[in-house]
Amino acid sequence: MEEKWLTVHVVHGMEKAIIIKGRLESEGIPVELKYEAIGKLYGITVNGIGEIKILVPPDFYDEAKSIIEKAEGKQID
Repeated sequence: MEEKWLTVHVVHGMEKAIIIKGRLESEGIPVELKYEAIGKLYGITVNGIGEIKILVPPDFYDEAKSIIEKAEGKQID
């Protein structure tokens, strides 16, 4: 049975999504990006169009969330 991947972060803009994806993958975390094709094609960012969801397997969620928060300076101890 395939496990459902979880959304660990949402961004607007493919560039930022690719940077985060690369950072997580460099830590050994599998990553998939989910987005609407029309948002990427036309650069639309209204009502969720243009959102890029960063997905990871459940076992990696906490680690991925921590890495993203640290990278964005939002780490809460």
